[in-house]
Amino acid sequence: MPELPEVETIRQGLRSHVVGSRILSVEVSHPRVLRNQPGGEDELRGLTNGWEITGVQRRGKYLWLTLGDQNTPVSHALLIHLGMSGQVLLKDSPTEGHRHLRVAFTLENHQGDQRHMWFVDQRMFGYVTALEVVPDPHGQGFIPESMPHIGPDLLEPALALGSPTRVETNRAIRRSKRGIKAVLLDQCVISGIGNIYADEALWRTRLHYARPANRLSAGHVEELLQATTAVLNEALRAGGTSFDALYVNVAGEQGYFERSLQAYGRCDQPCYRCGSVIVREVFMNRSSFRCPRCQRRPRVTR
Repeated sequence: MPELPEVETIRQGLRSHVVGSRILSVEVSHPRVLRNQPGGEDELRGLTNGWEITGVQRRGKYLWLTLGDQNTPVSHALLIHLGMSGQVLLKDSPTEGHRHLRVAFTLENHQGDQRHMWFVDQRMFGYVTALEVVPDPHGQGFIPESMPHIGPDLLEPALALGSPTRVETNRAIRRSKRGIKAVLLDQCVISGIGNIYADEALWRTRLHYARPANRLSAGHVEELLQATTAVLNEALRAGGTSFDALYVNVAGEQGYFERSLQAYGRCDQPCYRCGSVIVREVFMNRSSFRCPRCQRRPRVTR
């Protein structure tokens, strides 16, 4: 599933090409991607056609385009969630369709040039919806009305080192009795972290995924947050992690952070730190990778 670096890579690509463009038309190829749009295709068209894209924002794994006009810079938003295999592609003049094309937006810039923005999704877990915006509880302007429960991510100013939100997030993590990886994956605590980058951050801090969060010190949690931030930034600079053609930027290009992974996906390969063999274990119906020597299983307390 695309995580923060992959979604941020798409956001940056869209910001460079679609801000200031007006949405001329919308064509929906499959209604399932509009399952969160109560009025379906007609409502989506009514909330997007004729509106200008005034910005491209992201929180965690959520991406949205702010829509407005001269009188209202931010009137509402077009929210896009990539699910497991979603892609947002930009086409200047597509000569052929795409077998997994779900929604196609035709855009026009101030010079009158047209461009096509496609939402492509093979597995159909992603969605597109246009909705109202509300003030962001974390002070970053406006967010889609369905997102106030989503926590800030580690690349936002709200979670900057030493900020009040950072301090409270540290405390919230240490109040949980769950294993630390489960807390990292909780999008209401911190958004944007998925299975890949959680495993990478835990390897860097020598933590087992099942270590109870409430048994970590404030300093250890801060070390983990900093390691996670570093992993996300490194992946972002590499354009994200692409294991197959499903994870691409708006130009259809794959990221290459897979080459830098130190734990995830390295089952039966030597640990870069101690040489022990990386193991794969089942965790929350997915795979988790760790070094059995560097990341020892926590002792069971009675």
